[in-house]
Amino acid sequence: MKIAVTSNSTSLDDIIEPRLGRCRYFLIVETDTLAFEAIENLNISSVGGAGIQSAKLMADKGAAQVLTGNCGPNAYKTLNAA
Repeated sequence: MKIAVTSNSTSLDDIIEPRLGRCRYFLIVETDTLAFEAIENLNISSVGGAGIQSAKLMADKGAAQVLTGNCGPNAYKTLNAA
C-alpha cells in the first residue's frame, strides 16, 4: 500500500510536517518495501487552495492513506473523494 507523508525533508527519518498544504515535501512510501519517492510541494507558496492541490497530487500518486497533522476541510473533502 502507498501512503503519503508530509515532511520538510526528503528523509524518512525526519518528523512529520503538521501542515498538509504547506509542507516542503510529500514522501510517497510503499509500506511493503519502504521504498519511497520524495516530491517537492510546488503548492507551498500558493495564495489559496494549497491543501486541495496537495490532496489531488497525493491521490494522483496513488496514495491510499495520508499521514499529516492538520488537514483543512476542503483538502479533506478532496482526499475523501479520491
